[in-house]
Amino acid sequence: MQAHLGSEKETVRFSQGNLPFLSENIKRIHVMSVIAPKYLWRVLAVSAALVFAYATVLRKLGIDWWTDENYSHGLLIPFVIGFILWSNRERFKQTPARPSGLWGGAAVLCAMFALWAGTAGSELYTQRLSLVLMVAGIVVYFWGFRVLRLTLVSLALFVLAIPIPLIVFNKIAFPLQIFASRCAVWSMRLFGIAVLRAGNVIELLPLGSLETRKLEVVEACSGIRSLMTLVTLSVVFAYLTHPRDPGTGPKTSWWKSYGFWRSAILVTAAVPIAILTNALRVSGTGVLAHYYGTGVADGFFHTFSGWVIYIAAAFLMFAVGWVLDRFQPKAEKRGRKKRAAAKETRTEEGTVVPRTTAARILPAGEAK
Repeated sequence: MQAHLGSEKETVRFSQGNLPFLSENIKRIHVMSVIAPKYLWRVLAVSAALVFAYATVLRKLGIDWWTDENYSHGLLIPFVIGFILWSNRERFKQTPARPSGLWGGAAVLCAMFALWAGTAGSELYTQRLSLVLMVAGIVVYFWGFRVLRLTLVSLALFVLAIPIPLIVFNKIAFPLQIFASRCAVWSMRLFGIAVLRAGNVIELLPLGSLETRKLEVVEACSGIRSLMTLVTLSVVFAYLTHPRDPGTGPKTSWWKSYGFWRSAILVTAAVPIAILTNALRVSGTGVLAHYYGTGVADGFFHTFSGWVIYIAAAFLMFAVGWVLDRFQPKAEKRGRKKRAAAKETRTEEGTVVPRTTAARILPAGEAK
């Protein structure tokens, strides 16, 4: 068995006769990467403490997800987070643990203070955010910032599923109602329909009617529901389609990478897409109300049009991702193809193993 340990890109070649030795050592590494049984009680103790401290917070959050249609997507968030964490299990094993008692402890103390302040002030949003900070602090305390980086998407999804304070909600919803009302009036006037708007209330004369009817753009039609859901979906979509391998060239800063800007554009684009598609829905409803009466704004058509517009918004977001991939730097495309081909390469002498793995499994003195 010969080892060639030079640069980071060099590999170690093993002959076919030594493959059993390699397989057994890899299994040993895998077993050692799992949490030792003697530390299991710590995990159970921390989990029990979290459940005890946040039992009421989690119960009320579940009720809000079940009853508030604006955040009904939160019912799926735990399953999405579980899938993301499970799909990253190999990366968690390979990431070296560098605990930071100072920063982790400080985050835990801040989370406890936020929980106390939220409870004393009866502010659920503060209590729920303290749970996110608590989890982040525990991760940093036991494993460090590198492991925390692998959980950032999961924490972000949980934050998006937390209902925002009502005063902030109204500050967002009412301008969206006004915008949708203006778009509806503009569209109806393009069709030659006489219409009058007062705030978020549209007054029109249905075809064949002798009395005017009022069409109110209520909070449910403001588009904030589709906005919350579409932004969450954009985060999941950006993560699942994020370029995993930046190529074979030198690594660049994360904020300079194509993957970061692609994700940022996708999440940002979800906001105007949700607003404009909802305005299109309200405009279409206004036009139909003139020809078929204001009854089209209620019942089955209202619900059906909401689903159709949301699906259209999702497809527009996917289209944005497709367009961004067409402009992906060619150097990164070639780099990923070369890296993928290198991983599948098998030599006549044996199997190619990364240098980092070889350094862990080779006994002292056998590496050259």
